[in-house]
Amino acid sequence: MTVRHDPRLKGFASDNYAGVHPEILQAIADANGGHQTSYGDDVYTEALQEVFRRHFGDTARAWPVFNGTAANVVSLRAMTAHWEAVVCAETAHINTDEGGAPEVAGGIKLLTVPTPDGKLTPELIDRQAWGFGDVHRAQPKVVSISNTTELGTVYTPGEIAAICAHAHDLGLLVHLDGSRLTNAAAALDVPLRALTTDAGVDVLSFGGTKIGLLYGEAVVVLNPGAATGVDYIRKTFMQLSSKMRFVSAQFEALLTDDLWLRNARRANAMGRRLAEAVRDLPGVEVPRPVEANAVFAILPKDVTARLQKRFRFYTWDESTGEVRWMCAWDTTEDDVDAFAAALAEELGA
Repeated sequence: MTVRHDPRLKGFASDNYAGVHPEILQAIADANGGHQTSYGDDVYTEALQEVFRRHFGDTARAWPVFNGTAANVVSLRAMTAHWEAVVCAETAHINTDEGGAPEVAGGIKLLTVPTPDGKLTPELIDRQAWGFGDVHRAQPKVVSISNTTELGTVYTPGEIAAICAHAHDLGLLVHLDGSRLTNAAAALDVPLRALTTDAGVDVLSFGGTKIGLLYGEAVVVLNPGAATGVDYIRKTFMQLSSKMRFVSAQFEALLTDDLWLRNARRANAMGRRLAEAVRDLPGVEVPRPVEANAVFAILPKDVTARLQKRFRFYTWDESTGEVRWMCAWDTTEDDVDAFAAALAEELGA
């Protein structure tokens, strides 16, 4: 096979750009021999349930899916009736970056709330959690939060517990978009369940692709009474993998021997290193706290344009010149230092 890219080159556009961790590739190879029953009735998917219970508690059950948008839409569809709605931050991935999938594919009304840092609070939830019994208003049913948030901030266990307690008092359920949950747990040095099960979260979208998997995310129901029909919804949403053993084997490897933690710690450490390397450069402003593996910065637009010819990254806000840099499980100190040096060169130019 012809290698069609330079594997030495790395960017800072997304942790999705990173390749597959060698231990994950080995897990896929190990699961490859012989025949196994298809559509999830295999020994790897059966064993995966115990792996998730070990991290999230005895009532947890996982349904592997192909991607994060599907994990969110399947989760939310299983938690809501057709007349019910989801309260989320205005910046939530389900609102901004999923192509309208919750509304178009899921038929789910989103009730959004502006937030200063991407994080909901009980008080912010109340801005949309009203109109119960009003036939003219989509009925609030679920609060969805992201951890880490789309702005790189991290919810603490106490913050999530307060949200869950308030939501449950209102008769609402809580969904957590955990595409980067591993980064949040590593940043706070807490177990995965501290930010989910123990805090009162009902259903979790658990991310794998951003933290070293080839592909695959999981719908994880923590409260059995919070979601119904996940088996059928996953199928009708075209997320039932015929060779599911290869998704399940990846998650088993990720959640065994702390691979998820090792990968997340590396990505977070590189985020901190990058922020420190660029923070004092003339012409650079780092306007948001760096709490995990995301760094936001405001640059002169001409500098951004030149730097993007050398490294891939995204502009976050065209109006302000804010950009986003993401560090991944395979980002190295040399990668960060080379990027910071290139930025300094472009600023000097």
